[in-house]
Formats: sequence, structure tokens, C-alpha cells
Amino acid sequence: MPPALNFPPELLLRAQGIRVVFFDVDGVLTDGGLYFSEQGETLKRFNTLDGHGLKLLQRAGITPAVITGRDSKPLRVRLAALGITHVHFGTEDKRPAAEATLQTLGLRWSQAAAMGDDWPDLAMLTRCAFACAPANAHPEVLAAAHYVTHLPGGAGAVRELCDLLLTASGRYAELLRESGK
Repeated sequence: MPPALNFPPELLLRAQGIRVVFFDVDGVLTDGGLYFSEQGETLKRFNTLDGHGLKLLQRAGITPAVITGRDSKPLRVRLAALGITHVHFGTEDKRPAAEATLQTLGLRWSQAAAMGDDWPDLAMLTRCAFACAPANAHPEVLAAAHYVTHLPGGAGAVRELCDLLLTASGRYAELLRESGK
């Protein structure tokens, strides 16, 4: 059975050669809402489709990295469960954190993609080879993006980007076949 997904060829060409993807958290991996328990703890809702997409990226040799302005136990638990090890917490200035990750991995901006939804993400989005924004991102971020997902942050937008990158890398169909064993 052939894959059901189809992306424009020019988009796939732009996304070829991506080896690392930088993700914001609030508004990208989550819906951007802040939920508080009665004890004042921050609660976050993550999408399982996004989580599986991040695992598939890793299987395809594309490194997911997270750079976020916040830090929380739920976020740390979720990222650990997904095996994401390149993480910067409490980072408002995201460019230096991304550059440190690129240096650690021996990569360049031309091999990087980024997904963000608000102004603090623009420094990454404007430098990387492939910039992506969820459908509900701020207008300035939407304008900087090479691709805007159909889905909003926290509701499958990350998976949409993962599927696009897997398709561009030539690994999507293979991974899909393996899942049907």
C-alpha cells in the first residue's frame, strides 16, 4: 500500500538534508495553554501522534532537539520517555542554545530545521534551512515559515512536520511498511 501523504516537490527539496530539528514546547509540542493544579503545579498536555513522530525521526537518523523558555517536571518526564537528549530548558535566547547543539552534533544551520510559534523562536527559524510553524502561530512566525502545518500546536502539528521530513529523507515509506509487519 503506497503512503497516503503527499507533499509538494519543492517543499520536499527544501527539506532534504535535514539532520536536526529544533522544537519549541509551549504552542508547538503543547497547545500553548498553561494548566495549573490546585497545588499550583503546571500541567501540560502532549499529543501521542507528535511523540511517535519524534521517535520516527530518531529512527531515521534525524535528531530532535528541544529549546524552551520554560522548565517543568512534566516536560522533563515526557522528553525522557521519548529519548530526547538534546534539550535546553529555561532558555529565552534560543539562538545560542541552538548553536551549541549544532556544534555538539557537528552540524550547520543548513542541516537544521526548526518549529516555533512566537517571537522568541524567530532567531532559530530565520537561520535554519527549513522553518516550520503550527497553524496557530503568531503572524510574524507564520510569515517566516517555509511551511505552516494544517494542524495547531499540541494537536498533531509536530507529527505533520516529522512526516514531511521523513518523506524528504526518503524514509517515510520504509518506516510505514515496517509498522505494518
